[in-house]
Amino acid sequence: MPLDAQGRPLVPQRVPELAPTPLQDAFIYISIVVLVCGVVAIMALELGTPMSSLLVKIPVLVGGVALLAVTVDALARVWRSVAAWRAVDAGRAAFRIVWAVVLAGSFMVIAAIMLFVLSA
Repeated sequence: MPLDAQGRPLVPQRVPELAPTPLQDAFIYISIVVLVCGVVAIMALELGTPMSSLLVKIPVLVGGVALLAVTVDALARVWRSVAAWRAVDAGRAAFRIVWAVVLAGSFMVIAAIMLFVLSA
């Protein structure tokens, strides 16, 4: 392994991704849909629309499903990077495991919020 000027091993900054995830090219566009749906739902609630209204439920459903899809895609990318980094730097691999746990937790929270709003 090559060493730097102080004699420490050089660790790469990146590990190349071998196979892109299905939503990687559309990530920004799906995020825009999520943003617009969130703005519409929050604006409707702020203007006094009840949560049981379709003006709130439809944007929550569309934006929530899109956000869940993007979250699963990101979780797949992070999980793959854990395996890639494990061979290079175990500390960075462990850090990516934390990312994966946070993404899985956010998936659960998003799904719970969607169920709460859609059952109102």
